[in-house]
Amino acid sequence: MAYVKKLFDRNFLEYASYVIRDRAIPDLEDGLKPVQRRILHTLFQMDDGKFNKVANVVGECMKYHPHGDASIASALVVLANKNIFIDTQGNFGNIYTGDEASAPRYIECRIRPIARDILYNPAITRYAPSYDGRSKEPVVFRAKLPVALIIGAEGIAVGMSTRILSHNIREVIEAEIACLQKKPFTLYPDFPTGGLLDVSAYEDGLGKVVSRAKLDTSDPKRIVITELPLGSTTETLITSIENAARNGKVKIASITDFTAGKVEIEIRLPRGVYAEEVVNALYAFTDCEQSVSCNLLVIKDNMPVAIRAGDVIRHHAKQLTGILKDELEWERSELTEKLHERTLERIFVEERIYKKIELMKTAETVTRAVIEGFKPFKGELIRPVTEEDVTRLLKIPIRRISLYDINKNREEVAAINARLAETAKLLKGLTAYAVSYLRGILDRLDKTETLRRTTITQFRAVDVKEVVKRDTPLMYDEKSGYLGTGVNTGSELFRITPFDRVIFIRRNGFYTVETAPEKVFVDAGLWYCGPADKESLSKVLFTVIYRDPATRFAFIKRCRIGQYIMNRDYSIAPEGMEVLHVDTREKFTFTLHYAKKPRMKTLSESFKAQNFAEKGLKALGVRLKPTETESVEPEAARG
Repeated sequence: MAYVKKLFDRNFLEYASYVIRDRAIPDLEDGLKPVQRRILHTLFQMDDGKFNKVANVVGECMKYHPHGDASIASALVVLANKNIFIDTQGNFGNIYTGDEASAPRYIECRIRPIARDILYNPAITRYAPSYDGRSKEPVVFRAKLPVALIIGAEGIAVGMSTRILSHNIREVIEAEIACLQKKPFTLYPDFPTGGLLDVSAYEDGLGKVVSRAKLDTSDPKRIVITELPLGSTTETLITSIENAARNGKVKIASITDFTAGKVEIEIRLPRGVYAEEVVNALYAFTDCEQSVSCNLLVIKDNMPVAIRAGDVIRHHAKQLTGILKDELEWERSELTEKLHERTLERIFVEERIYKKIELMKTAETVTRAVIEGFKPFKGELIRPVTEEDVTRLLKIPIRRISLYDINKNREEVAAINARLAETAKLLKGLTAYAVSYLRGILDRLDKTETLRRTTITQFRAVDVKEVVKRDTPLMYDEKSGYLGTGVNTGSELFRITPFDRVIFIRRNGFYTVETAPEKVFVDAGLWYCGPADKESLSKVLFTVIYRDPATRFAFIKRCRIGQYIMNRDYSIAPEGMEVLHVDTREKFTFTLHYAKKPRMKTLSESFKAQNFAEKGLKALGVRLKPTETESVEPEAARG
């Protein structure tokens, strides 16, 4: 057993680690899940400026992602609909209506230049073998922007989940610029479906937001939904409104969806109902308002970490300067190598070093002759001549040597030296370079595509108890013994809302509090039924007259019901007692009828309830008279 337990523990930990790091949670460095990273890597590899069939992209991506074509295709469609990194052609679905994309063989896509600029740089990216060892894939991209905040993410792993809300790319870049300049910044979510957003409890990515549909109420007899809340489509929104209308929570005459390029759902109102009366009900009882919890969980340093949006910006500001430094240093090394090659070529041709190899008969002597030929010019060289340099020089065709343009070489060397000087200058001012880089990205962004769509505002919470009307009849059928809003026969006790609490006292003296019961069996006869909210119930003084089955003596108790647990039965009289009467009048007279006994002169006696003091709910009652009681007859209520 110990071995089996150890085996299960190890396998579970490995599986959990795999799901967390390699499936569900995005990496902080590039903000991508593995399937998204592999899709973009595939698009970079296939990029020739033309559109590719999504089916072809999926097939190529399967070299890196071993989980089937369906998961790749759906992830590609979702990523493409972010309108950041991928250009599309064809039907990629509709984020407003929820319509699905066409089959991968019918639609096309290609990588956008901005994606290559932000993510792609193989020279400084670490690659690892793919799952079958035949190819290489990036461990993570060296992302120059916090992609996790821009595109958002959702994922459920073993024991944890992530919900990162999408943000406006322009605002993210501006926040990163402010961070680099050590200025304060704030960042709030922005959704492609628009809507209104209350960020009072956002807590920088670790709290929650309230998202609402945008309603046009300019016409008092109709409401037009023009923008959707987060997580809704026109289909789900219309369904929720129809359900609310069916349950009597929202009054509408008709609902029509005109959505195409933009959201337009028209709600027509019945006669006598106006838009301002329905708005709060839509927010209270339909998906027009959504409360969304967010959890900014990412993989950082190979471990899952909950982090705030501001910390993500600060991390990427630092990361950006590091990436730009690596790129500049790599470019400097490449330019230095190129300068070395141009210098070697010039000396090789100008000083006719190639003439020294004419009498050499072996490869070794040829190489040695070329290296010896460069010794007098050691001061002009960037670094010592290697055998690889000699091999490259010997591959220069005779035609190129004879037509060698010394002026062109000098121009190239001057350009290289100018760029080296510029590189050195940029390396000394990395922060300023990072800011200029980000501003360059901002200038290249399409202004219409990157406008903020979601309006930041503050809502007054809608109390559903205030919005709903108290128009549902609570029925009681004495013949069947059923009570509730779903009972169709009997008599109406009073009207309630679906949120009202109701207390009912059965004939056996047991009482229960329930929320708007639909249909509950209470037996034939009720002592009392009424609203059970604290304000209403505190005003009711219950007078309970009960009898001890052993002595048949009658007792009276006057009390109020304060605390209770929902859907639980309580006895209003002491345990084992027989309830004869329950009354809620402050003042009334009742008559006890005693059992007939020999030589007994008084067979009945009247009492005034108001003459007895109020006691606690659990207190014992006061004995009325040490005489066996047959029944109680209260005086009739005065109309």
